[in-house]
Amino acid sequence: MDYQNQDLVLVGVLKGAFIFLSDLCRNLTVPVQVDFVQASSYGAGTSSSGNIELNLDIHLDIREKNVLIVEDIVDTGLTLSYLVEHVKGLGAKTVKICTLIDKRERREIDIDVDYACHVVDAGFLVGYGLDYAENYRELPGVYHLKL
Repeated sequence: MDYQNQDLVLVGVLKGAFIFLSDLCRNLTVPVQVDFVQASSYGAGTSSSGNIELNLDIHLDIREKNVLIVEDIVDTGLTLSYLVEHVKGLGAKTVKICTLIDKRERREIDIDVDYACHVVDAGFLVGYGLDYAENYRELPGVYHLKL
């Protein structure tokens, strides 16, 4: 089993991953520490601006620990690529990615997603933490938003 007898820190990417992260950590069978980071490249739009903003950084000491970045959706890969390098720069022993949805339609950067619950080809998705302009996060499932 991955991470058995190892230090593991789950780093949730706010705001979208909070629901998925809470379900994930309750279902893991290894002890974890949890922290959050907030990075954005979307603002209120439906496409990435390409400019990554780090609004909240990790507070735990992750040096020499295994870090699993937990994301709601991997789309262009720009934000996650930035976060992986940032976490490595903080001295993490290993860095892997776990996402609820791996959406490859607009992928701009070749990024390895280690764990994906669902792979989808296209669509703007909302619900279960995913939003459109801060709306629809509370929906109990994932839905395709038609604009």
